[in-house]
Amino acid sequence: MNFARLTRHIFMPRRSLRRSFDEAALNAIEKAITDTEKTHGGEVRIALEASLDPAELFRDITPRQRALQAFSHLGVWDTELNNGVLIYVLWADRDVEIVADRGFNGRISAQEWSDVCHRMEQLFSQGSAASAMIAGIQAAGALISRHFPAADRNELPDRPTLL
Repeated sequence: MNFARLTRHIFMPRRSLRRSFDEAALNAIEKAITDTEKTHGGEVRIALEASLDPAELFRDITPRQRALQAFSHLGVWDTELNNGVLIYVLWADRDVEIVADRGFNGRISAQEWSDVCHRMEQLFSQGSAASAMIAGIQAAGALISRHFPAADRNELPDRPTLL
């Protein structure tokens, strides 16, 4: 149990997430998803979470484990071509995780997804949360477009989800 992490999560109110991702930011992120999905056949979802509850922290739930739970909970796996991608942000940790469906196995490496995550985390530390999200969406879109050409379908909602 990491007490610094526990404290950070306990004192991270949901409104902190809402300040960083206000309505204008959520609209800009949604537009970025809509725009990038016009260039590829993948399905991108965003999940933003302020903090974990104390029980999850005592169980040492990692951001990656929580991202996998969100991937399942939001049904990102439920696309015809198995081409869903979740970009998950745990705001208290300023951690970004990308979970890609099995359609990307052998096509996009874990390192490529990790590079997108690290770049977003760097941008979060420099300022605008919305700009970091949009940059990440665009970078993920560029990776996806190499393997899933543009298709005229939208199977998952583009609106970011606040968990």
